[in-house]
Amino acid sequence: MNSPANRSPRQLRLMEVLEPSGGGSGRHFIDLCRGMQAHGHIVHAVYSPVRADARFVEELTSLGLAGVHTVAMARRPGLSDFASWWALRQAMRRAGPLDIIHGHSSKAGALARIRLPGRHVPRVYTPHAFRTMDPGLGAVGRTIYGSIEKLLARAFTDRLICVSADEYAHARTLGMARNRLAIVVNGVDTPPSGSRAAVRDTLAIPRDALLFGFVGRLSHQKAPERLVAAFDLLAGRMPHAHLLMIGTGEMQGRLRLQIEASSHAARIHLTAGLTGVQAMASIDALVVPSRYEAMSYAMLEAAAAGKPLILSDVGGASTVLKDGENGMLVENADDPKHLANAMLRLSEPECLARHAAAAHARSRDYSLERMINETEAIYRSLAA
Repeated sequence: MNSPANRSPRQLRLMEVLEPSGGGSGRHFIDLCRGMQAHGHIVHAVYSPVRADARFVEELTSLGLAGVHTVAMARRPGLSDFASWWALRQAMRRAGPLDIIHGHSSKAGALARIRLPGRHVPRVYTPHAFRTMDPGLGAVGRTIYGSIEKLLARAFTDRLICVSADEYAHARTLGMARNRLAIVVNGVDTPPSGSRAAVRDTLAIPRDALLFGFVGRLSHQKAPERLVAAFDLLAGRMPHAHLLMIGTGEMQGRLRLQIEASSHAARIHLTAGLTGVQAMASIDALVVPSRYEAMSYAMLEAAAAGKPLILSDVGGASTVLKDGENGMLVENADDPKHLANAMLRLSEPECLARHAAAAHARSRDYSLERMINETEAIYRSLAA
């Protein structure tokens, strides 16, 4: 008979719940579902079809999980949330009994945590950037959203997982208790290094061009319009510079119009045909102009690939960037001059080479397996 120390850890029944399916939260969600299944757990996934990205749905349904459920969830708070909560509750009942329910991002996080009296199933929440981290939210909005997050954390959350030290610090300013918080930095696989020429040839980008890159959802949060405006300012002084932007989102139409209006439109390449991982080898420096973040996947991928970074002063930046060493930190402002000046400084050959060397030297453990292991440890501590 096996002693307790020799027994295999028990299999957990997990439910992962997500509302937005694009960008980093969708990527995290799929990685977590895949990783937990690979560790032998029974995984049910719930997503909203309202803003579902086709690539996300295809990848999620191909994982062969124990169950994939759809529950319509609106992005903004409203009366439809009652129907969403009830539909999610029914999905939980069909998938049960469950050991852990994990909500991702604000809407799914709220709906997954609010519960009626009865058998307690531990609730885990990953915000993927609190709404209150947006500097443009305003005092009233920050008070409302902050109060809601604090209430849910105190009354309905067994563990709140922050994806960076910056997000953890923000959670503390909202009044959340230390014993409810944990930090698990997002994980990535190191991007392949041999695709530089092939990607550039496919997109008709000269092999000797200085290529700035952007990877992310085309949304207000990610502020891609800041980068297009900054590139427009510097492109006349840097005829060999190009800009590669990878992503889709609600700002796609508006951004295309902005690019078309640029006098340097031929050197701005916007595509959804590649992932950041596929394209990372082709760029010389990654630019993240976001208004707010918790821990950008693009930052991690670039850091893992040893690419210099130009980041606005947002959450997660301190995890991957030492200002002036492996890249540059710029003021989080809509004025594109700050970003353009940093891009100009980094483009000087000696500066770029120095920052690239430092970026390779700063490589750390950003691995996906580390993220899965740390999250699994939290699940086990709660399900024990």
